[in-house]
Amino acid sequence: MTTEDNKEPAPIATKALLSRSTGEAAVPARAPRKTPMWQAMHASRYQRQDIIKKLMAKRERELICYVGGSGTEISRDDVLFLSDLLYNVPRGFPIDFLLHTNGGDPDAAQKLSQMIREVVGTSQLTVVVPDYAKSSGTLIALGADEVMMSDSSELGPIDPQIVVEDDGKRMVTSLHSYLSAYDEHEKALRANPEDPVAKLMLAKFDPAKVHHFRMAREQVRKIAETQLRAGMFRPPRMGNYTGVPRDLMKVEYYQSHGHVIGYRECKGLGLQVDYRPPGDEVWDLFWQLYCLQRLEITEKKVLFESSYACMAKE
Repeated sequence: MTTEDNKEPAPIATKALLSRSTGEAAVPARAPRKTPMWQAMHASRYQRQDIIKKLMAKRERELICYVGGSGTEISRDDVLFLSDLLYNVPRGFPIDFLLHTNGGDPDAAQKLSQMIREVVGTSQLTVVVPDYAKSSGTLIALGADEVMMSDSSELGPIDPQIVVEDDGKRMVTSLHSYLSAYDEHEKALRANPEDPVAKLMLAKFDPAKVHHFRMAREQVRKIAETQLRAGMFRPPRMGNYTGVPRDLMKVEYYQSHGHVIGYRECKGLGLQVDYRPPGDEVWDLFWQLYCLQRLEITEKKVLFESSYACMAKE
């Protein structure tokens, strides 16, 4: 044993200093640890990561999450973040997609769904709805093989929202309600060309907008049908892929954007539902994860999360 071997090990900082003087690369004596403050600041994220890993082990699937605040919408910008969540998922691997959203752009919703389906392929895609997935969120659910729901879960009517002006005021209204009102007044005027109320109300409508909104409504219906054919009703499964979108777009039945479509009604519509009662081990883990995620976000924030990534968009 040489004299050098009997020496006390030099501190890490001293080793780094010596290496700079000799030009040799520094070799840390040990890997740096997370500092106490860092761990405290990110404790909730570590807790969520643990739950995600437990769910992945139990379900033998990848788990990715999209949790949006009450003031957020599905948009094309979400593509960047979803791409990161899918980055390390092997092709053909089953996925659970935890989804909480008010809705948003139907075209963006279809794109997000198609991105996930490209990775999953013919394996199982389950959309997990702990609370609600409305409008375009429902479109995403239709593109899954099944939707996991419990007593707290709800989908909603496929009801795109549009901005219209009334007496100089901008307001958000239902596309279906707008067109339904136009059709109602047009029908009244055809029945009585002198109807003063119908004349007054029809004067408020822009014919170009009416035409544009009718095309948009048809596009949303086609997206819903495409989603069902790629998801719940894909061969060899059978299902009424034209009837379900028609039912979900009935303004005379679903008279509000927030209409609750629970798991029983979803089953009645013919959707593939994996119902999990409160107390179910898997569902309780999903619910615990969702509660922690809701505490993490604000009204204008969307949280994208997986076992290896955690990103927020505002």
